[in-house]
Parts: sequence; structure tokens; C-alpha cells
Amino acid sequence: MIHNIPEPDISPDFTIADIRKIRTWNYERLKDATQEERIEDMRKRATEGFAQIEALRASAQHSIK
Repeated sequence: MIHNIPEPDISPDFTIADIRKIRTWNYERLKDATQEERIEDMRKRATEGFAQIEALRASAQHSIK
């Protein structure tokens, strides 16, 4: 079971404390998840990340022309 826990607030400086917050948040979200749930969560989040990367690439290509 994946817990619905709000994402931590990350500082603009992205410090070691922020990394710790992310790790703790991720642990708490996934501590009771099955292996299948973890894999599905990773796939979903990766798909979202790739979509953001593609949008940035398209935006960069558009501004170069």
C-alpha cells in the first residue's frame, strides 16, 4: 500500500537537509508497499519525468529557431 503523504517543502538552495526530507518522505510513502506497487510507482513517476523533459526539449528547440 502506498501512503498518500504530501511532498516535502524543498528549499531553493537544495541542501543536504532537503535530500534527507525526500528520502524520509519516500520511505514513509512506500514502507508498506508490495514490490509490484513500488515498480508501478517508479514507472508512473518516470513517465511523468520523461514528459517534463520532452516538454523542456521542445521548448528549447522552439526558442532556438
